[in-house]
Amino acid sequence: MTELSKMKCEACHADAPKVTDEELGELVRMIPDWGVEVRDGIMQLERVYKFKNFKLALAFTNKVAELAEKEFHHPGILTEWGKVTVTWWSHSIKGLHRNDFIMAAKTDQLLD
Repeated sequence: MTELSKMKCEACHADAPKVTDEELGELVRMIPDWGVEVRDGIMQLERVYKFKNFKLALAFTNKVAELAEKEFHHPGILTEWGKVTVTWWSHSIKGLHRNDFIMAAKTDQLLD
């Protein structure tokens, strides 16, 4: 279990600080299977998980949804045959917050 996956999300408001470039470099090393994407000027974390079929992909999607509800932080989730794409970012600040890295690490833990 990674250090990040043990942490809890904190309430994130519109005035919460985005991660700095230095924090970004440090945090992204802790979740090496995730990529940083920029869409419409908004930095996001994204990972594609592969599965043997749609049923397994859907089961994983449901686990991610349960985690999101528990932590009250919600990702973009695209479920397709054999894969699930999960995208984390903080909507309220239009970018990345430490919470997003915590949730990425917790999402990885769902594979176990």
